[in-house]
Amino acid sequence: MKFETHQFTSNILNILEDMFPSYAEDIFENSPLLIYLNIKTKSANKGSKSRGSFANHYALYVLIEDYINKGYFENNNKNYFNDYEGAQFTNLFKRQRELPFGQKLQNHAINSRLNDEFIKYFPTIKLKPIIRDTENQKYWIEENLLQVKINGKEFNLAKAILKIIDAYVETKKESFQKFLDACLEIHHLNDTNKSQAYEFIKELIGVSVDARIFEIVSFAILKEKYANESIFIGETLSSVKEESLTLYKTGRTNANDGGIDFVMKPIGRFYQVTETIDVNKYFLDIDKVQKFPITFVIKSDKESTEIKQQIQEQATQKYKVPSIINKYMSCIEEIINVNDLMNIFNNINEKGKIQPVINEIIIQSKVEFNYQEDEIEELLEATKENLEISLDSIEEDEE
Repeated sequence: MKFETHQFTSNILNILEDMFPSYAEDIFENSPLLIYLNIKTKSANKGSKSRGSFANHYALYVLIEDYINKGYFENNNKNYFNDYEGAQFTNLFKRQRELPFGQKLQNHAINSRLNDEFIKYFPTIKLKPIIRDTENQKYWIEENLLQVKINGKEFNLAKAILKIIDAYVETKKESFQKFLDACLEIHHLNDTNKSQAYEFIKELIGVSVDARIFEIVSFAILKEKYANESIFIGETLSSVKEESLTLYKTGRTNANDGGIDFVMKPIGRFYQVTETIDVNKYFLDIDKVQKFPITFVIKSDKESTEIKQQIQEQATQKYKVPSIINKYMSCIEEIINVNDLMNIFNNINEKGKIQPVINEIIIQSKVEFNYQEDEIEELLEATKENLEISLDSIEEDEE
């Protein structure tokens, strides 16, 4: 069974080589579970802009950890399935949420998603990673998937898999640390080097960047823009008063939230972030909110008028009926592209107000990466210390 290599593949092979000298590649090629992990760790070295897929990793992790803790790894003479009554779901779920990035994980991976995805990649293999007794809420790791036989010699991969997942998590933490380093460095430079702050944000919302980080940075920029704007509103003429505009993020990036990524109070304006110029996507989002007007924030450097024209042309080819096309097109309240976002940020930057933008990027990234307050504070403190050391070095060189 062949596997596709990527940057983190070398980490997997190094771990296998340390634990099973001379057998590493053969074990890799003959283990569906390792090949599955290889597929699921592609994002490891792609930096903080690529979301780590921890749910399925941790479903494997807690069950294999339970298998080891109960002594079945050390004593191969025991009949695992006959001797062991199975792990309790509540214990597995609790342990999963104790792991790094795991505090907000749900039960889906343990209950079905890991098995479903594994079958998708390996439809001819009859085994599933997790064995479930749904009536009694008991769970077992599929021991046959942990074992690989090479030239008559049998290897148990339980501890190797835990080490691989630990290495993956550590790599993602390092990537996020670098991201925080950059954010805090911009905090320091905002008053003295506006061009560097501009280039930093420009990189984060470039057309080639990951869609998730584009959504986070777009929100941070727009939130600060609207924070300095207000409208006059009231139930009656005598009760009209000035209220600041506030932008809210409605959920996690890529969440199934009905097509709304941001909403503005008090006027109820809807925003949807996208990276495509596909009429089907736009009209579907409009349908989801019953043709309520939407502002689209688009990861594209094409002019907004050009984007709207492309949508119009695609709609004309697909629907033919002008009244239907006009109804949908009227629901596109505004199109904000990458250039628009950079112009907005440039105004914020020139006013020396980028700290709220950077703060919001850090906060939203913390949510996206499932960091808790103590974890984020620990990372921030480490980053500040590194930055202070770096600045001290610069001052010494200048002297």
